[in-house]
Amino acid sequence: MLTDLTIKNVAIIDTLHIGFKQGLTVLTGETGAGKSIIIDAVGLIMGNRASSDLIRSGEEDATVEALFDVTSLPEVRQLLREAGFECEDELLVKRSISRSGKNRIFINGGMATLALLADIAPRLINIYGQHDSQTLLKPENHLRLLDAFGGLNTRRVEFSQLFSRLTTLRGRIDSLDSEQREAERRLDLLSYQSEEIAKTELKAGEEELLDERRTLLASAEKLGITSSEAFERLYGGDGAILGQLRRISGSISELTNIDPSLQELASSLEGSYLQLEDAAITLRDYASRIESDPAELQSIDDRLDLIGRLKKKYAPTVPEILAYKGEIDLELEQLHNREQCRHDLEAELERLDQEVKQLGAELTAARLEAAGRLEKALELEAHQLAMKGAVIKTSLEPLAEARTAGCEKVEFLFSPNPGEPPRPLARIASGGELSRLMLAIKQVLPDSDVPTLVFDEVDTGIGGATSELVGKKLKNVAERQQVLCITHLPQVAVCADQQLRVEKLILNGRTATQIIELDRDERIREVARMLAGTTITDSALKHAAEMLAACKGT
Repeated sequence: MLTDLTIKNVAIIDTLHIGFKQGLTVLTGETGAGKSIIIDAVGLIMGNRASSDLIRSGEEDATVEALFDVTSLPEVRQLLREAGFECEDELLVKRSISRSGKNRIFINGGMATLALLADIAPRLINIYGQHDSQTLLKPENHLRLLDAFGGLNTRRVEFSQLFSRLTTLRGRIDSLDSEQREAERRLDLLSYQSEEIAKTELKAGEEELLDERRTLLASAEKLGITSSEAFERLYGGDGAILGQLRRISGSISELTNIDPSLQELASSLEGSYLQLEDAAITLRDYASRIESDPAELQSIDDRLDLIGRLKKKYAPTVPEILAYKGEIDLELEQLHNREQCRHDLEAELERLDQEVKQLGAELTAARLEAAGRLEKALELEAHQLAMKGAVIKTSLEPLAEARTAGCEKVEFLFSPNPGEPPRPLARIASGGELSRLMLAIKQVLPDSDVPTLVFDEVDTGIGGATSELVGKKLKNVAERQQVLCITHLPQVAVCADQQLRVEKLILNGRTATQIIELDRDERIREVARMLAGTTITDSALKHAAEMLAACKGT
């Protein structure tokens, strides 16, 4: 969710910080106070085109910063990590624009591209207003909405996986149909490589064993001399350590008859003697086994040299060379049996193609059925939202060839007035209608992976009971997602969990915008202003207090 928004030098805004809460937040205030500028600032965070016209007069640059809590958005965190940005629970997006054209984007302090911002922003926040909808104005999203409404996501994934297998199989057949000459060249090359590796009889772990054995053989002389010398010093001569230790041990043993307290020392010396004697015998046996074998050493060097050449030629390790041989042997088998393999693949292709067609037809039928229900549900919601004559249709246009998502293109069509043919939303729906249509979709299809929704102009052209219904529907959506709404309607404002008043003032001879989070008493007065206008009467204040009290959660 969006937790903080900081705007500097955008239009009439000097410096502005807004802290947002979960649930429904409404922004109210007089016309021209700067509410739409806040939407423009959020649009910059979403990757919208940056114009120097947005920069406050007299300033050279403008910045917008947005802080998001992405704890529940693992997909966003993964995308950022793949792009090289550290991201845990919080995401800070900063957009800077200048009159010189040096515009910059920063994500968690690191410079980022507009393409990356445009990729992650729709996963964080959506704006529904005058030609700002990130969902309804893009037909590619309509299929996703229809499938979600119809509970068809599982079938869609199943179709996508089956279609992917079909595409891969077609690629393998195309590969087999390469020119015969190229296939024969490939056969000769792979046969030579497989035979060369096979003749060496490589084994996993062999190189490590050879390295160990080579080290021993190369150091045989040193090992033999050193171990023999050690034995001689311990055991072999008159001045050997063991002889001296035996004499010392005997002397101390005699002293124990005089001083029994030396008994422990005498035992320790006797134990040391026995240990050194064992060590001397081990050294003698070890030295007797050491033999210099130049022929074996040369043989090992030759073998390691051969392995080294194979590593340079095929893969950096012996296991990878063996794995490579397995791959080329499989390809050789396919090349040797191209015709049989092609026949088998074509049979598999025909079977998969029939499965894709059958599943595609079932998915199409399910979408047609879901489309009928969705149209009725959306029209019912739209009629309740002051679009009495609105007609909503779902166009399912068959594709010449199936694609990953199915066999048809889906697009929502809309007619605001009876007698007019439904047309694509982008060409006919106004900003207010788009906002209300999205609100209608959120009623019939509440689940969404976008945590923050911004509604602008949702109350255009409505009033009375309809405005109360809009407020309740926004409140309903806000139980699952964070909702920000700019409104002029008191019936909508009283449904908010948080109310922010946007107001314009003069500071040092210049116009500026400020935002104030209202407490309950301030909300009563603001709602009364929305009800009565500039002259706030006691009855308006009483009515405002009653409206707030009647709306649960405020």
